[in-house]
Amino acid sequence: MGGNSPCASCKLLRRRCAKECIFAPYFPADDPYKFAIVHKVFGASNVSKMLQEIPVHQRADAVSSLVYEANARARDPVYGCVGAISYLQDQVSQLQMQLAAAQAEILCVQMQQQDKQQEALATSDYQLLLDDAEIEKSLFLQNNLPQLLNFTSSNSSVIYDSFKKESLYGHDMVS
Repeated sequence: MGGNSPCASCKLLRRRCAKECIFAPYFPADDPYKFAIVHKVFGASNVSKMLQEIPVHQRADAVSSLVYEANARARDPVYGCVGAISYLQDQVSQLQMQLAAAQAEILCVQMQQQDKQQEALATSDYQLLLDDAEIEKSLFLQNNLPQLLNFTSSNSSVIYDSFKKESLYGHDMVS
Protein backbone atom coordinates (compact mmCIF):
# COMPACT_ATOMS: atom_id res chain seq x y z
CA MET A 1 0.00 0.00 0.00
CA GLY A 2 3.01 2.18 0.26
CA GLY A 3 3.53 4.49 3.13
CA ASN A 4 3.44 3.53 6.75
CA SER A 5 1.54 0.24 7.19
CA PRO A 6 2.05 -2.67 4.84
CA CYS A 7 -0.90 -4.77 3.62
CA ALA A 8 -1.62 -8.19 5.14
CA SER A 9 0.16 -10.02 2.32
CA CYS A 10 3.35 -7.98 2.54
CA LYS A 11 3.32 -8.31 6.32
CA LEU A 12 2.96 -12.11 6.12
CA LEU A 13 5.58 -12.40 3.37
CA ARG A 14 7.84 -9.99 5.30
CA ARG A 15 8.47 -7.70 2.44
CA ARG A 16 8.15 -4.03 1.82
CA CYS A 17 4.68 -2.99 0.52
CA ALA A 18 5.13 -1.12 -2.76
CA LYS A 19 2.86 1.66 -3.89
CA GLU A 20 1.50 -0.47 -6.72
CA CYS A 21 1.10 -3.64 -4.58
CA ILE A 22 -1.62 -5.75 -6.21
CA PHE A 23 -2.68 -7.23 -2.85
CA ALA A 24 -3.06 -3.99 -0.88
CA PRO A 25 -6.64 -3.05 -1.98
CA TYR A 26 -8.00 -6.55 -1.25
CA PHE A 27 -6.02 -7.73 1.78
CA PRO A 28 -5.95 -4.91 4.33
CA ALA A 29 -3.53 -4.98 7.28
CA ASP A 30 -6.37 -5.27 9.81
CA ASP A 31 -7.46 -8.70 8.43
CA PRO A 32 -4.32 -10.85 8.23
CA TYR A 33 -6.20 -14.19 8.33
CA LYS A 34 -7.83 -13.47 4.98
CA PHE A 35 -4.52 -13.45 3.09
CA ALA A 36 -2.98 -16.17 5.25
CA ILE A 37 -5.63 -18.74 4.31
CA VAL A 38 -5.54 -17.79 0.60
CA HIS A 39 -1.72 -17.94 0.60
CA LYS A 40 -1.74 -21.33 2.33
CA VAL A 41 -4.10 -22.88 -0.26
CA PHE A 42 -3.15 -21.11 -3.51
CA GLY A 43 0.24 -19.49 -2.88
CA ALA A 44 1.02 -15.77 -3.13
CA SER A 45 2.55 -16.09 -6.59
CA ASN A 46 -0.53 -17.81 -8.05
CA VAL A 47 -2.91 -15.32 -6.44
CA SER A 48 -0.83 -12.44 -7.82
CA LYS A 49 -0.95 -13.93 -11.35
CA MET A 50 -4.74 -14.49 -11.12
CA LEU A 51 -5.39 -10.93 -9.97
CA GLN A 52 -3.23 -9.48 -12.75
CA GLU A 53 -5.22 -11.38 -15.41
CA ILE A 54 -8.59 -10.20 -14.10
CA PRO A 55 -10.01 -6.73 -14.92
CA VAL A 56 -9.75 -4.29 -12.01
CA HIS A 57 -13.52 -3.99 -11.52
CA GLN A 58 -13.81 -7.81 -11.02
CA ARG A 59 -10.84 -8.28 -8.68
CA ALA A 60 -12.79 -7.73 -5.44
CA ASP A 61 -15.24 -10.49 -6.41
CA ALA A 62 -12.35 -12.77 -7.39
CA VAL A 63 -10.64 -12.22 -4.02
CA SER A 64 -13.93 -12.95 -2.25
CA SER A 65 -14.22 -16.22 -4.19
CA LEU A 66 -10.61 -17.15 -3.44
CA VAL A 67 -11.15 -16.54 0.28
CA TYR A 68 -14.33 -18.65 0.21
CA GLU A 69 -12.62 -21.51 -1.64
CA ALA A 70 -9.59 -21.34 0.66
CA ASN A 71 -11.85 -21.59 3.73
CA ALA A 72 -13.70 -24.51 2.15
CA ARG A 73 -10.38 -26.25 1.38
CA ALA A 74 -9.27 -25.71 4.99
CA ARG A 75 -12.44 -27.49 6.19
CA ASP A 76 -12.41 -30.17 3.48
CA PRO A 77 -8.99 -30.50 1.81
CA VAL A 78 -10.18 -33.06 -0.75
CA TYR A 79 -13.44 -31.61 -2.04
CA GLY A 80 -13.43 -27.96 -0.91
CA CYS A 81 -16.41 -26.03 -2.29
CA VAL A 82 -17.56 -29.03 -4.30
CA GLY A 83 -18.03 -30.96 -1.06
CA ALA A 84 -20.15 -28.16 0.40
CA ILE A 85 -22.18 -27.89 -2.81
CA SER A 86 -22.68 -31.66 -2.91
CA TYR A 87 -23.77 -31.68 0.74
CA LEU A 88 -26.25 -28.87 0.10
CA GLN A 89 -27.60 -30.59 -3.03
CA ASP A 90 -28.17 -33.76 -0.99
CA GLN A 91 -30.03 -31.73 1.61
CA VAL A 92 -32.17 -30.10 -1.09
CA SER A 93 -32.93 -33.53 -2.55
CA GLN A 94 -33.93 -34.94 0.84
CA LEU A 95 -36.10 -31.92 1.57
CA GLN A 96 -37.77 -32.22 -1.84
CA MET A 97 -38.58 -35.87 -1.09
CA GLN A 98 -39.98 -34.89 2.32
CA LEU A 99 -42.03 -32.15 0.68
CA ALA A 100 -43.38 -34.57 -1.92
CA ALA A 101 -44.30 -37.06 0.81
CA ALA A 102 -46.02 -34.33 2.82
CA GLN A 103 -47.92 -33.13 -0.26
CA ALA A 104 -49.01 -36.71 -1.01
CA GLU A 105 -50.19 -37.13 2.57
CA ILE A 106 -52.13 -33.85 2.38
CA LEU A 107 -53.72 -35.02 -0.87
CA CYS A 108 -54.76 -38.33 0.73
CA VAL A 109 -56.29 -36.54 3.72
CA GLN A 110 -58.14 -34.15 1.41
CA MET A 111 -59.47 -37.06 -0.65
CA GLN A 112 -60.62 -38.88 2.50
CA GLN A 113 -62.38 -35.75 3.71
CA GLN A 114 -63.98 -35.30 0.31
CA ASP A 115 -65.17 -38.92 0.33
CA LYS A 116 -66.62 -38.47 3.82
CA GLN A 117 -68.36 -35.27 2.73
CA GLN A 118 -69.80 -36.96 -0.36
CA GLU A 119 -70.90 -39.94 1.74
CA ALA A 120 -72.53 -37.64 4.28
CA LEU A 121 -74.17 -35.69 1.48
CA ALA A 122 -75.41 -38.89 -0.16
CA THR A 123 -76.71 -40.17 3.17
CA SER A 124 -78.49 -36.90 3.88
CA ASP A 125 -79.90 -36.87 0.31
CA TYR A 126 -81.13 -40.45 0.77
CA GLN A 127 -82.63 -39.52 4.13
CA LEU A 128 -84.32 -36.52 2.52
CA LEU A 129 -85.71 -38.79 -0.20
CA LEU A 130 -87.00 -41.19 2.44
CA ASP A 131 -88.47 -38.30 4.38
CA ASP A 132 -90.09 -36.96 1.22
CA ALA A 133 -91.50 -40.41 0.41
CA GLU A 134 -92.89 -40.74 3.94
CA ILE A 135 -94.46 -37.28 3.70
CA GLU A 136 -96.00 -38.09 0.32
CA LYS A 137 -97.29 -41.41 1.63
CA SER A 138 -98.76 -39.73 4.69
CA LEU A 139 -100.40 -37.00 2.60
CA PHE A 140 -101.72 -39.58 0.15
CA LEU A 141 -103.23 -41.62 2.97
CA GLN A 142 -104.73 -38.55 4.61
CA ASN A 143 -106.31 -37.37 1.39
CA ASN A 144 -107.40 -40.74 0.01
CA LEU A 145 -108.06 -42.91 3.06
CA PRO A 146 -111.81 -42.21 3.18
CA GLN A 147 -112.15 -42.96 -0.52
CA LEU A 148 -110.13 -46.14 -0.13
CA LEU A 149 -112.33 -47.29 2.73
CA ASN A 150 -115.51 -46.48 0.77
CA PHE A 151 -114.13 -48.19 -2.29
CA THR A 152 -113.76 -51.52 -0.57
CA SER A 153 -117.18 -51.42 1.06
CA SER A 154 -118.99 -50.26 -2.07
CA ASN A 155 -117.13 -52.81 -4.11
CA SER A 156 -118.14 -55.66 -1.89
CA SER A 157 -121.78 -54.60 -2.03
CA VAL A 158 -121.61 -54.54 -5.79
CA ILE A 159 -120.25 -58.03 -5.79
CA TYR A 160 -122.84 -59.14 -3.24
CA ASP A 161 -125.62 -57.48 -5.19
CA SER A 162 -124.61 -59.20 -8.36
CA PHE A 163 -124.69 -62.57 -6.57
CA LYS A 164 -128.05 -61.70 -5.11
CA LYS A 165 -129.65 -60.89 -8.36
CA GLU A 166 -128.42 -63.67 -10.52
CA SER A 167 -127.12 -67.08 -10.05
CA LEU A 168 -125.12 -69.10 -12.38
CA TYR A 169 -128.27 -70.46 -13.93
CA GLY A 170 -129.98 -67.14 -14.37
CA HIS A 171 -132.37 -67.46 -11.38
CA ASP A 172 -132.51 -65.48 -8.20
CA MET A 173 -130.85 -67.50 -5.58
CA VAL A 174 -131.22 -65.21 -2.63
CA SER A 175 -134.25 -63.18 -2.06
